[in-house]
Amino acid sequence: MANLRGRTIAVLATDGVEQIELTKPVEALKQAQATVTVIAPDAGEIQGMNHHAKGDKLRVDKKLSAAKPDQFDALVLPGGVANPDQLRTIPEAVVFVRHFVQGGKPIAAICHGPWTLIEADGVRGHKITSWPSLKTDLRNAGANWVDQEAVVDGNLLTSRKPDDLLAFNREMVALFERASAQRVA
Repeated sequence: MANLRGRTIAVLATDGVEQIELTKPVEALKQAQATVTVIAPDAGEIQGMNHHAKGDKLRVDKKLSAAKPDQFDALVLPGGVANPDQLRTIPEAVVFVRHFVQGGKPIAAICHGPWTLIEADGVRGHKITSWPSLKTDLRNAGANWVDQEAVVDGNLLTSRKPDDLLAFNREMVALFERASAQRVA
């Protein structure tokens, strides 16, 4: 069984997040004993979505302005169309993500989540998958886009859609565990 005890994971999201792409990875990380913090530009709650329909209000653990990226071992970027589209326009969010990119820390992004990675210059030279509509954006940003369930390239994991969550969660926990073991060694 995976063990991420003592590992701190940031989940960066905002209104419009695909609900299941936030809740299921958080569950998987907590099952692996990680400490998970949901971070958003504003405190309180964010609006989850079930594709085009409103989902639940999801609790925010920490406001982005109070979150220090060096306090986290890894980052999760859930999808949903509006969520990463908003995050990539918030300089503070881009700086937060860029810290993980430049520090070589593991990042797991699903669906539209890689949009924020483009702004943080985190896709160039990487093999990546995503929701199909991001293919051209990712290629234009220097990524090698492929249509696969889950793709691990170095410390970057990407996945296409909610249907891929089982593979995404399995690969995410394994990636974060490997990265944790490498830091200890």
